Amino acid sequence: MRILLAEDDVSLGESIESWLELDGYVVDRVTRGDLAETALATHDYHCVLIDRGLPGLTGDDLLRRLRARRDTVPAIMITARDAVPDRIEGLDLGADDYLVKPFDLEELSARIRAAMRRRDGHAEPALSHGGVTLDVAAKQVQFQGAPVDLTAHEFAILHALIRRPGHIVSRAQLEESLYGWGDEVESNTIEVHIYNLRRKLAPDLIKTVRRQGYRLAD
Repeated sequence: MRILLAEDDVSLGESIESWLELDGYVVDRVTRGDLAETALATHDYHCVLIDRGLPGLTGDDLLRRLRARRDTVPAIMITARDAVPDRIEGLDLGADDYLVKPFDLEELSARIRAAMRRRDGHAEPALSHGGVTLDVAAKQVQFQGAPVDLTAHEFAILHALIRRPGHIVSRAQLEESLYGWGDEVESNTIEVHIYNLRRKLAPDLIKTVRRQGYRLAD
């Protein structure tokens, strides 16, 4: 899962980025609102964290433009503005959640998971399909009740597929989930991970749709 972090406090931004990477996310970090707007227009993110006081383009204006073009990416405002009118204003601008600084990083992760569940239409914390159960919070996978050990990239690919079972996920979309700016992507990386998932779970669990991508079997 790939997250955009727009935070102009370098020290705080580095702390959040390090935490989220430990939590299994790919993080792109910017310190200006205009750079965040460019990133959101050119990459597919699963969640965006927005500081309200960004230079270049305020967090409020960034979120306003994001929603004006009907981009539904989950957005969480992270800010020091803790008054009730500020919270109401942020949520009415289109934020999915509002987190006041300083905040606990484990709580941030939980709010990100909740925001992504709401976007995908899942109320339950674990996702299930075809005998596979994926627990996003615990980073655990079971197949027919037995635990399965997956690498971080295998887990991310399975998560991308199981979020919308029946839908085709392209190779480019999977690569967007796995790699941030500057990461080197080998030409057969996705195929190798898909092969390993089939080997560890079930040979017919993931279907290849020629020239389109992959989907979970019905």
